[in-house]
Amino acid sequence: MLLSVPVSLGERSYPIHIGSGLLARSEALQSLAHGRMVAVVTDTHVAGLYARQVSESLRPHASRLIEVVMPAGESNKGFDALNLIFDALLAARFDRGSLIVAVGGGVVGDMAGFAAAVYQRGIDFVQVPTTLLAQVDSSVGGKTGINHPLGKNMIGAFHQPRLVLIDVDTLRTLPPRELSAGLAEVIKHGAIADPAYFDSIERDMSRLRALDAGAMSSAVARSCEIKASVVERDEREGGLRAILNFGHTFGHAIEAGMGYGQWLHGEAVGAGMVMAADLSRRLGLIAPEVSQRLNESIAAAGLPVRGPAWPASKYVELMSVDKKAEQGTPKFVLLDALGSARVQKVADEPLAETLAACVG
Repeated sequence: MLLSVPVSLGERSYPIHIGSGLLARSEALQSLAHGRMVAVVTDTHVAGLYARQVSESLRPHASRLIEVVMPAGESNKGFDALNLIFDALLAARFDRGSLIVAVGGGVVGDMAGFAAAVYQRGIDFVQVPTTLLAQVDSSVGGKTGINHPLGKNMIGAFHQPRLVLIDVDTLRTLPPRELSAGLAEVIKHGAIADPAYFDSIERDMSRLRALDAGAMSSAVARSCEIKASVVERDEREGGLRAILNFGHTFGHAIEAGMGYGQWLHGEAVGAGMVMAADLSRRLGLIAPEVSQRLNESIAAAGLPVRGPAWPASKYVELMSVDKKAEQGTPKFVLLDALGSARVQKVADEPLAETLAACVG
């Protein structure tokens, strides 16, 4: 069964196709590759698993096809690995009509998308996410970028893909830790936008962790619908789209402070959502039982519910370079209720209380 979720952005609109066995038989992807120079960008983890399959399906349709294999991991999401893509494109004399196909997790998608955004001032690209986190979050919405030692994703561009192709079969080779990291974003979507979806996540958590095809396909599709709806109303994060960063202000601080790759993105976001919910409760925005339900769901997904045992000053320093910060003052995505979120600055005292309660 093929599910399709549209992302309606005028001339930048594109579909998200979700199903089983799509890597070898996607007519939409083959049509985009027809007669073009194609670069399949992947990493050392995914190259032998799925990228080769994508390349072989596209080779008969492309005028020329190359593969670019980057070192895997968040710690490699920087200029050195980005230049591997540019070096390959330039050496092969790719032109402005070329196509980049990103096959891998969020790091591959972000870097390949950023390369597409700036190579010859912009070429087309396709997202083929192979991790749950990338399927439900980073592959949708056009955010691309790389990390800087002082902040995550601080260098990047908005550049929408032409197609997002999600083959849920790729999740069968995903390590349990990576699967749990992806479930953080699934939980996030229910928490900020859809109480009924959150209910279903609680109910189906064991099926999701067991990779039940029906439960997983439904969750991926609903998360994509939620993200697409937000992106359609606020493509460049001028306001509403910031709610998608629930848990991320704390989470990005954890990632930066630990060193990228020590905590997976979803693990940091899981602990960050616990902190954000605790802060929401302390500010009187949500009842204690809402915070407790969120904590229990994050724990049930196999995610950490406490941040590293750092002093509050370290968290505040790291959060001051977050993209949502204003002149060095962090802003937080908080819950008004289950299924509703807001963005605001927070006084020092409740923030310090949350950090004291939720770390260590």
